Amino acid sequence: MWTPSSMRSLPPRSSSHDLSLRLLTGAIALSIRRDVGLMPGLEDLYREIILDHYRSPRNRGELESPPAVRVEGFNPLCGDEIVVTLDVVDGVVADIKIAGTGCSISQSSASLMSAAVKGKTVEEARALIATFKGMMSIHEATLPSGKGDGKTAEAPEPQAIDIDALGELAALQGVVKFPVRIKCATLSWNTLTQCLDESASV
Repeated sequence: MWTPSSMRSLPPRSSSHDLSLRLLTGAIALSIRRDVGLMPGLEDLYREIILDHYRSPRNRGELESPPAVRVEGFNPLCGDEIVVTLDVVDGVVADIKIAGTGCSISQSSASLMSAAVKGKTVEEARALIATFKGMMSIHEATLPSGKGDGKTAEAPEPQAIDIDALGELAALQGVVKFPVRIKCATLSWNTLTQCLDESASV
């Protein structure tokens, strides 16, 4: 059963947890550097962005629902849970809050996403979703759907994307080298898409 974020706290982070988080973000940054050819300084910056958003998530909590739209997302492959509450006023994402638990990638991605879409128009938010998911779609189509049916998830053909348009979100581009982590990174984005769909129908 889901417990509101106001009624629970994040588990304490042990030094071994911090070490494993640093190893994962280091591996992601190294894969970005090797495959994309980034300078070591940019690789370190990307690692620090992921760590910062995991340790100090932006827009944490929940908005009152209603009037905000509330959608829960769940990744059955690893147990990540995300709750997105969204308030759209006159076609603009006036406020967004993120709650839930999960791995460093899912939580960092949710924090980065909330900071990126807050204040944007719905059209701009949808365009950002498409750009981010385009960056993540390289391997997503080969992952299990998570429905227990043995089928793979359907994803559109990867398209050329403008990494510069993603800003800090580009820090997550190395996740594509770890296919099992792609669903962690896209969970909050899929949940946001459902929120935007539901807010349009209200």
